[in-house]
Formats: sequence, structure tokens, C-alpha cells
Amino acid sequence: QEPLVESGGGSVQAGGSLRLSCVASGYRYSRYCMAWFRQTPGKEREEVASIDGDGATVYADSVKGRFTISKSSDRDTLYLQMSSLKPEDSGTYLCALSPKYCDVDAGQGLYNYWGQGTQVTVSS
Repeated sequence: QEPLVESGGGSVQAGGSLRLSCVASGYRYSRYCMAWFRQTPGKEREEVASIDGDGATVYADSVKGRFTISKSSDRDTLYLQMSSLKPEDSGTYLCALSPKYCDVDAGQGLYNYWGQGTQVTVSS
């Protein structure tokens, strides 16, 4: 299993778009959950979106209708398409993987594997 590696972060103006990617090679679980979290200074790590092995997705209310989580057919890459970005979307985005079913109530404790994060900065 290789470490999870995120990419695609950057600086954009409000209203712009970014697409984040997370390569997760070598993880082969019969059931699993993958997610994107957002970390900002002084705040708890927030689960932005998750997707399970069947493709079922869950989004935080703050990003519904603007963000789309998806994964490649070979399960090796996780994506987060972010549109209509707002300054409050700024932060470090981390991808995470769990060998269990998704559980929105479990929070970050569900996940065993984490990437290092990619920085997103949205200016007004």
C-alpha cells in the first residue's frame, strides 16, 4: 500500500473551480469508504464529502450543490470537483480511506489512512 497522495490544490478567486485528486494505490478492500476532509486553523477537521464502494455519496451541507466527489473505475483515484468556490472553502484538503462502510456519525475516527493534504485558497 502506497501512501495517499493529494494534488490539485491552488489559489483561485471566489466563484472559481478546482479539481482535487487523491491517488490511493494498493488498497483492495471488499468494502470501503473514501472521503475528503477540510482542515482550517483553529477548527475541527470537517468531513466535506464521502463515497462508498457502491458509489453512494454524502456531502456536508456547506458544499451541497457545489462539490462533487467521485472515484476512478479502478478505485485508485479519488476526486473532488469544487465549483462556485467561496472564501470559506479555503483550507487544507485531505483524503482519507477506511476499510469499513461509510458512517457520517463516526467522523475522522472511521478512517485508517490519510494523505498529507493539498492547500486550497479562495480569495474574495
